[in-house]
Amino acid sequence: MPIKITMPALSPTMEEGNLSKWLVKEGDKVSSGDVIAEIETDKATMEVEAVDEGVVAKLMVPAGTEGVKVNAVIAILAEEGEDVAEAAKGGDTAPAPAPAQAQAATPAPVAAPKAEAAPVAAAPVASAPASTGNRVFASPLARRIAKDAGLDIAGVTGTGPRGRIIQKDVEKALSSGATKAPTAAQAPVAAAAPQGMSDETVLKLFEEGSYDVVPHDGMRKVIARRLMESKLTVPHFYLTIDCNLDALLALRSEINASAPLVKTEKGEVPAYKLSVNDMIIKATALSLRDVPDANVSWTDSGMIVHKQSDVGVAVSIPGGLITPIVRNAEIKTLSVISNEMKDLAKRARDRKLKPEEYQGGTTSVSNLGMFGVKDFAAIINPPHATIFAVGAGEERAIVKNGKVKVATVMSVTLSTDHRAVDGALAAELAQAFKRHIENPMGMLV
Repeated sequence: MPIKITMPALSPTMEEGNLSKWLVKEGDKVSSGDVIAEIETDKATMEVEAVDEGVVAKLMVPAGTEGVKVNAVIAILAEEGEDVAEAAKGGDTAPAPAPAQAQAATPAPVAAPKAEAAPVAAAPVASAPASTGNRVFASPLARRIAKDAGLDIAGVTGTGPRGRIIQKDVEKALSSGATKAPTAAQAPVAAAAPQGMSDETVLKLFEEGSYDVVPHDGMRKVIARRLMESKLTVPHFYLTIDCNLDALLALRSEINASAPLVKTEKGEVPAYKLSVNDMIIKATALSLRDVPDANVSWTDSGMIVHKQSDVGVAVSIPGGLITPIVRNAEIKTLSVISNEMKDLAKRARDRKLKPEEYQGGTTSVSNLGMFGVKDFAAIINPPHATIFAVGAGEERAIVKNGKVKVATVMSVTLSTDHRAVDGALAAELAQAFKRHIENPMGMLV
């Protein structure tokens, strides 16, 4: 009988993905373990392997299709000896989502609308209602986004199966200025996050032909949603400390100069080359080890107290950013952290990270020092309760023992989730970080 290949869930939270490329064509024979397709999530591109063997009878979803739901049938295999044409008839007859090229043109027009254009609808039109009586049919993710934004989900029209409200319906309603729920519980959220202008209203502000509209890709949409959720739901507070880098820079130079040489295809190269960021990662991990009460994550039912320091490191990639995680960083040597971070950063830019390599973690580091940024405040990346925003090391005049001297100083701003980490505890964590930065020899033992 026909074998159905479905869209895999590449992470626990994945609801849909983009089928970026087929590596087989109809009529090809495949065996278990053969790579047959590439699936693109918001953060990475993953390969899909066949779990059965047979002949590709039909590709149900074209390459380049966006928004393919998890468990949707994407291809049909014919078993050995089975008629391929008959097997191809065994697929679902529901139409596949439109390819990316067609979808990309839909979200926004490329020319400014005329002044008399009709206003944008508050929600997309669907062929079936999303509610029956008082019951509203919506995905858990759609409900959560609507709740966090203070949106009355009953007023959103769903485009999912049988009119079910899904994530993109809520996001469309929010971007179109949909009505907020008038309940007391939601009123503070609505006040904290007033709706912005609709797409058409914004486009009217610019001269026709003076701009192009580039549709958001999946990564940018997820980044925008998560940052909005974090600022709306996590009570941030910030504190800034200055760290003297002179001892750290001297130790770094000494360690790099003593690195052994190893043979590679490019000749002999140092076994490692530490960066300041590698030492910051180590100091961050040791700080959480020293102040375990700050190594936590908030949940409504209880506090998650972590037993290890898993440090996410913000890496800029085309179209957004991602935070690959150095796990158990408190017990790893600086050379191991350095080499691991180089590998993670390279695969992050190639969008080849596995979900377990960027999901989770207990804190984050965001370093803009290499861009000359003196100081900044970062937004917490849930479920983390803290994030260290690292500025540039610069020569400043400091006073020590009553005398003015020049030192290399780095400003670091710690953002914390006030539900999980109180002011005094955050100050203790910041002092622990400063102690490790200014006494870096302790990071070697």
